[in-house]
Amino acid sequence: MRLIRSSSQLSELKQQTIASIGNFDGFHRGHQAILRYAHQQAREQQAKLALLSFEPTAKEFFLRERAPARIYTLRQKLELAREYGVDYFVCLHFNQQLANMSATDFVREILFNGLNIQHLVVGNDFRFGYQRTGDLALLETMGQQLGFTLQDCGSLLDGKSRISSSMVREQLQEGHFDLVKSLLGRAFSIKGKVFHGDKRGRTIGFPTANIVLRHRILPIRGVFVVEVCNGHDHWRGVANIGNRPTVNGLRNQLEVHCFDCTQDLYGQNLEVTFLHKLREEKKFSSFEALKHQISLDVEAAQAYLTQ
Repeated sequence: MRLIRSSSQLSELKQQTIASIGNFDGFHRGHQAILRYAHQQAREQQAKLALLSFEPTAKEFFLRERAPARIYTLRQKLELAREYGVDYFVCLHFNQQLANMSATDFVREILFNGLNIQHLVVGNDFRFGYQRTGDLALLETMGQQLGFTLQDCGSLLDGKSRISSSMVREQLQEGHFDLVKSLLGRAFSIKGKVFHGDKRGRTIGFPTANIVLRHRILPIRGVFVVEVCNGHDHWRGVANIGNRPTVNGLRNQLEVHCFDCTQDLYGQNLEVTFLHKLREEKKFSSFEALKHQISLDVEAAQAYLTQ
C-alpha cells in the first residue's frame, strides 16, 4: 500500500481507481462493508483501490478542541487499510484552501483529475465541498458528465441503529466494550511507545508503562482492566488513562501496570486492549490515598479476570 500525503502526488496515479472517501475512524463494520465492496469492484475491473481521507479531519479543523475524540490514530487506520487491500491511502492535509473548495471543483480536481476515479463508493450520509453542499445527487450528475459511476452503500445496522463512529464513541464512553467489539469487529485498543515517566509508580509498588497519547481529546477516560501485547508476549493488568490529577499532570497519557511482567518495556511499542471499566479517574488527597486505591483497583481487576 502506498501513502500519498499531497495533492501534487495525485498526478502520479496513472491507473484508474475504485475509490471511497471518509474519515474511516475506527474502521467499524460499516466502513468494512464499504471497503469489501470497493475491493471486489477494483479486482473485477482491474483497477486500483484508493481510500481518500484527511488530516486533520474537517471537524478537527473547524471545531478544534470541541471536535469528537478520535477512535484510532492515523497509524492504526493505515494498518487496517492495508489489511483490507487498499492500494493507495490518500491522506490530504485539510486546510482553509480545501475548506473553501466548491463541491464541483472537489469532484473535478481531486476525484476525477487527481484520483482518476472510475467508480466511487460512499455511504448514504456523505457530504463534501464548501459548507458541505456536495451530496450524492451532485456526484451522480457529475459522474454522468465526467464518465465515472457511483455506488451508495447505504448504512449497516446493528439492530435498528445505524453503525457509525459516533455510536462507537458513545459506547466507549459508557464502557460497553463488548458492544464496541461487536461494532468494530475487533476489541478496542490503543497503541503507542513506552517512554520514561516520572517513575512514581515503582516507588509505591506499582510500576507502570507510560504511553503518550497523540490527541488531546480522548475517546475514554478512567481506570480499566486491560490486556497488553508487545507483539510477542501478553500480559493482563490495570490501566489509567487521563491527565493524572493527583500529581497535577498536564498532558493526557496512558499508564499501564502489567501483572507478572518482568521485562523492561521502555522504548517498546505496546497494544493495550480495554476489557472492562473499573471507575472514573479522580484526584486523591494524598499519594498514600492513591496507593491504597491502586491496590483496590488491582484486586478488582484480578477478580474480574478470574470470574
